[in-house]
Order: sequence, then C-alpha cells, then structure tokens
Amino acid sequence: MTKLIGLLATAGAAALIAGAANAQTDVDALIVTAPDYVSTGGLAANKSPVPLVETPQSVTVISRDQIDLLDWNNLSQTARYVAGVTGENYGPDERVDWLTLRGFNPVQYIDGLQSAIGSITNTGLDLYGSESVEILKGPSSALYGTTPPGGIVNLTSRRPQDTFGGEIEVQAGNRDHLQGNLDLTGPLSDTVSGRLTALVRSKGTQTRGVDSDRVYVAPALTFRPTDATRITLLSYYQDDEVTGDGGGFLPAYGVLLPNPLGEVSSTINLGETSYNRFKREHYGIGYDAEHKLSDTLTLSQNLKFSHLDGDQRGVGGNGLVDNNFDGVPDDYRTVNRYSFSFAEDVDVFAVDTRLNGTMTTGGLTHQFVGGVDYRRYDYVGSSAFGFGIPSIDLFQPVYGLAIPALPPVTFSDQLQTQAGLYALDQIKAGKLMVNLSLRHDWVETKDRATGGKVDDAEFSYRAGLSYEIAPGLIPYAAYSKSFQPVAGTDRGGSPFDPTTGEQIEGGIKFEQRSDTRQLFATAAVYKLTQQNVLTPDPANGAGQSFNIQTGEVEVKGVELEAVARFNERLSLNASYSYTDSEVTRSNGPDLGNRLPVVPKHKISALADYTFQDGAFRGLGGSFGVRYTSDTAGNLAASYQPVVFINPSVTLFDASVHYDLNDWRLAVTASNLFDKEYVARCYSTANCFFGVRRVVVASVTRKF
Repeated sequence: MTKLIGLLATAGAAALIAGAANAQTDVDALIVTAPDYVSTGGLAANKSPVPLVETPQSVTVISRDQIDLLDWNNLSQTARYVAGVTGENYGPDERVDWLTLRGFNPVQYIDGLQSAIGSITNTGLDLYGSESVEILKGPSSALYGTTPPGGIVNLTSRRPQDTFGGEIEVQAGNRDHLQGNLDLTGPLSDTVSGRLTALVRSKGTQTRGVDSDRVYVAPALTFRPTDATRITLLSYYQDDEVTGDGGGFLPAYGVLLPNPLGEVSSTINLGETSYNRFKREHYGIGYDAEHKLSDTLTLSQNLKFSHLDGDQRGVGGNGLVDNNFDGVPDDYRTVNRYSFSFAEDVDVFAVDTRLNGTMTTGGLTHQFVGGVDYRRYDYVGSSAFGFGIPSIDLFQPVYGLAIPALPPVTFSDQLQTQAGLYALDQIKAGKLMVNLSLRHDWVETKDRATGGKVDDAEFSYRAGLSYEIAPGLIPYAAYSKSFQPVAGTDRGGSPFDPTTGEQIEGGIKFEQRSDTRQLFATAAVYKLTQQNVLTPDPANGAGQSFNIQTGEVEVKGVELEAVARFNERLSLNASYSYTDSEVTRSNGPDLGNRLPVVPKHKISALADYTFQDGAFRGLGGSFGVRYTSDTAGNLAASYQPVVFINPSVTLFDASVHYDLNDWRLAVTASNLFDKEYVARCYSTANCFFGVRRVVVASVTRKF
C-alpha cells in the first residue's frame, strides 16, 4: 500500500508539472464540457458499429462523461437512474454490486468477455477504470451464449489516447472516506500510447466497526504498427479488504416488524468486529486487437485471462432466540449467531474472434458480423458453518469473543467450457431495417468432485424489425431467446436441461444530436418468460427434495428512459419502469409470487446545471429524486411460507461543483436527507438496511 501511494504521488506530481506546462487559458472557452454525455453507440449490443437507435433491443449506455459529472463510483449508483434495473439490494455492501435487471441478476462482462464471476454474478470491479457501462436488457444469448434472461452488464475499460491528458484527484467524505485517484494517458512514441489508471481508498461504513480498503491499478498500452492495425493491451488488478463485516442478517423485529423494545439501529453489527474479515484479489490481462483488411472489412479479436480469489470468515446474526419454538421471540433482544467461512477461486480464459463488414447488394445494405468465441471457466468453492457461537444483545452488543477457526470444505469443483459460432446481419432497405442474429453453443460442464459430465448444445437467436418514420425516430419490434445450464439431476439421476428465456419486445427510440443538443430517449414494452425452471417434484416423500423442470416465470413491463444535455449547461436523466413479475408455474407455495426485489414501479429523475458565463461561471450542481415501490423480499417456500414485503422508499441525491480552468471542486451527497429504510427482508432472521447518507468532497486537477 505504501509503495503504491508513493507511486501515485510521484506520477501525480509529474502529471501536474506536465499539465501546467501545456495549459492554456481561454476565457471564452466553455468551462465544463461533456461531449459524450449522451452515448449513441455501444459495441456490446451488436458486436458491430450499429447505432443504438437502430438496435431492436433496450440498451442503456452510461458514458464516462456521465460517471464523472455525477460522481458515480460503482455499478449500483449508475443503476439508480436507469429503467428496469435496481441496485443496492442488500444495502451498503462493500464487496459487490447487487443488481436486478428485469427480474434477474445480470452477468458482468469486461470488454465484451465474461468476467471471473463466482457465487455472485459480478466482481465488484471499481468503476473508476471504466470508459462506459453498457446494460443490455432482455435475452442476449444470440451474441454471448449462456446468459440470464434479464440481460447482461458490460464494462469497457479506459483506453490509451494519442494526446496527453488525465487527472489527479483527492477525495474525503463522511465515515472517514479517504481516496486518491490517478488517470494519465498520452503518446509514448509515434506508434505507441499508454494509460495508467489507479486509485487507493480507505473508508468506514454506516455499520459499526466495518472498514473497507481498496487498491486498484490498470495499465494499458496501444500499438499501431501500421495504419491498418491496432493492438491494445489491457490489464487490471484490484485488492479489497473489508474488516469487521457483519452488516445485515438482522432480525425482522425492530427492522421491518414492530419490536416492543424499540427500533433497531441501522448501524448495528451482530458479528465480531475483530474476527470478521473479507479479502479478495482479482485481476485480468489480455488484449483488444483489430486489423482492417479493406475499407469495408475488419478482423477483430479480444482475449482476456481473469482470476478472482476470495476469502471470507465471519460471525452473523441468526434470528432472535425462541427456545420453545412457538414463533414468538423470548425477549425480543437476544440474537442467535453462527460462524461461517467461505472461499472461492475462479479462473476464466475467454477469446472472441470476429469479422465485421459492410456491403451493398442491389438496394440492400448489410452491416454484418460473424465470429467464434471460447470460454473456459474454472471454479472451486468451499464453505463451512458452525453453530454454538454465544448470542449477542440486539440493542447493546458487546464484542471481543475469541472465535475458533472454521476451515472451509469444498462444495463445488467445476470446469465449464463454452464454444460458440454466431452471426449478425443488419439489413437496410431505405428506412426499413431488419436485424437478424443466430448462434449455436456447445457447453460442457465437468464436476471434478464426482466425475460427472454434462453436455449441452443450444441455438439462440434474435430477430428485429425497425423503421425510421422521421429523422432519428425509429419504432421497433423484436423476438429473442436465451439459455443457461442448470446444475443437478432429477429423481432418476438425469442431468437437468438448461433453462430457457424468450422475450417479445416492442418500442420506439428517438435520437437528436447537434452542436448544442444531445438527446436519446426510448420507450419499450416487453413480455419475458423463463422456462424449464426447477420446482419440487410432486412425487417427493417425507424428507425428499427432488426437483423437476416444469416451473415458469413471467415478467412483463413498460420502460421509459431519457438522457439529454443542452448547451453544455443542462443535463437530464429520467426513467420510469413498470415491472409485473410472477411465478406462473410451480409445484410449490411460490406459485403466483412476485420475484424478489423487483419493484412494480420505479421512477427517477436527475438534473445537473452548470453556469458557463457570467459571475457564476463554472459553478453548477445537480439534484435527483428516485422512488421505488414496495418489493417482495423472498419467494414463499415450505420452510418459509411467509412473503416479506419491503416498503416503498423515496430518496434524493445532490451535488455542487465548481470548475476553474483545469481545477474542479465538488461535493456530492447520495440519500441527501439521510433516510433510514429497509433494503430487503427475506425472513425473520435476514433483514438489511439501505444505504444511509454518503457525502464526498473532491478536488481534481485535470490536464
């Protein structure tokens, strides 16, 4: 840590000197610019340069300009103003970003390749190293193979630039937040450019005794040996440590339900602050290369090896003591506890090779891509649970117990390989556009613990139709499919088939861009169905828990979303989602239930304004409001027949920023009025408070 801080300080000082030497002041120039605040393209949606407005799928691209102007630093924050997505579903979790997209947990990709995800579908990679965030909504298997029906999230890493630039930033905030950021890019020779992005952070949290430290470094190099060839080497390394972590896992009484002794504090920690610890190290290294074979044909390949090593130990709450098992707590304050340990080791090698091109045949123009990709996913997970840990007082906790070590035991040792062939063609005939994608996957899953092997082969496709009824105004309709392998076997020992998803979506997109105006707006309606869902086997006898695949889930919704920037002064983000989710087929008590943490209504709006002239030149600020209706905390089950309902909540965000030449001072606040709310309860023993007010002040020198 000390060496890295020294490296950042040295590099930052050099950058400040270089920036000062090259700085020029123009009093007539705009103080704050965000030319890419509103993104109109994203390669993840089509693996080709088809504009978003012509893509027959709901896609949200969050640009670096948005991230910087609004001072977002994790995926959950970017989801606050996006239709169809919810984040922070377990409150202030310093480990990962909990996201729900159209009812399902999206899988995280980095630079178009699946990341080293483990038991959770994202890695908690810091957003500071990303150039953009792309959220693909709905089935995306036609280009990416095994994906959940709700969609995927792709992070695009910052790339080296051919001109000198960058920033150094220092942050300080409540709960002892301290952070230093560095981003430096520029030419190293006539054919080579480089970039170094890094940060160091130390902070406390709203949970008593929980502290978080992070180190992130991402070097990159771009080589241009010829005018037709570009090779970009990309890498990242992130080290996280969270100490004292015991947030959440609170009893419902005093959090969601009345407690005769009073309300539970949102700062409460039912763990052991000197014992609980989470450590994670992950990194990725690879390249993104392209070679222009002609003016109309380009060969591209991106490759990455990524690794994640996580280790966690802790003591957590396990519900209020009920010694006579009558469902009523004995004293409403004494909490059972358990000890747990968890470790996972993940290695992923992925490569995607494709040919992009354009051609005209008769009156038809084709924008096509054809490719082959391969992914090798190696996962080893282990865990252990121990009981008999002394209880703790819910209102006056006392810490300091010596907790015996609990070595984890391997529960999963899996090797999965996926190979896919895919093709996409956008066919344009005047104002009519037809978008066709087809893919075939071969997936092999080996269980090294049992010696079992499952082979799956699946076709996926997407078909869409769009028509430009006026400049920038394009309605569309599309049908798409997805699939995911399912672990386990039925009563007879036969492996389960993959779950499948299918979606019908229709909508309209509008794009307008000029020297003074950027605007992108979408409206979509969809019906999404997941099939082959596991549900209890009706032939089960006492003590049996076999499953069959006759379950089904349906999600229907309406999504409205707009992002705009006017005259480099006013920026707007707004969205509305109506999401109706339901378990439509099941042999269990969850039949008819809503999916967990999926609000029926979500409304959000944010405006940011900066004065570009006059006495207040450079001064600006933002104000945002977000509302989510109540959500189900869980699906009903035989062991948990009650569905807990998390209440609706309205939260506010704000910022003030001042720019002068190459300096920026900013103060941002999320949950401005420090609203205490419940993020999720899914049993009488498992409740989580939402994120309380977070205030961060920053000083940035750009060059």
